[in-house]
Amino acid sequence: MNQPRLKEFYQKSVMIKLKEHFNFKNVHQIPRVDKVVVNIGLGEAKEDIKILDIAIVELAAIAGQKPIICRAKKSISNFKLRQGMPIGVKVTLRNAIMYEFLDKLINIAIPRIRDFRGIESNSFDGHGNFNLGLSEQYIFPEVDIEKSDKVRGMNITIVTTTEKDEYARALLSFLGMPFKKRDNIN
Repeated sequence: MNQPRLKEFYQKSVMIKLKEHFNFKNVHQIPRVDKVVVNIGLGEAKEDIKILDIAIVELAAIAGQKPIICRAKKSISNFKLRQGMPIGVKVTLRNAIMYEFLDKLINIAIPRIRDFRGIESNSFDGHGNFNLGLSEQYIFPEVDIEKSDKVRGMNITIVTTTEKDEYARALLSFLGMPFKKRDNIN
């Protein structure tokens, strides 16, 4: 199987840029993407279980991997939630599938967002991980609008091997993540 295009770009170009930019002495100091977690919260699934099936099909088409069902850990009476009820779906991507998804996210999906001006770079968590919230799943070309029942948002977490947000921001910027112009490293 061929190596994903984004992984090849990372190994041939981004690693060199990061090593020069931050003066890393060792190759293992250079940050890399460890995993990507895509999560869809489905609070309305407690009334209609068919929503869960539609979300699973859509997320599997987007990510290229079958998602797992997340269930409630505790009962909360104010939200009419019982322990064990399905409240979301998530998928954890690693290796080749992760790079294919990131390539699709950066180059196809994000530019399709309406009125897009760039991603805010203040969504780092202090440990080198980046969280991106999307308001609709229709920006991915795999989602069939006719079969979808409603617009659903999703949360995408990009986990890196570094502990510093500065290194993770540079890594994502060099990979092509369209941060707002004042936040770009280049």
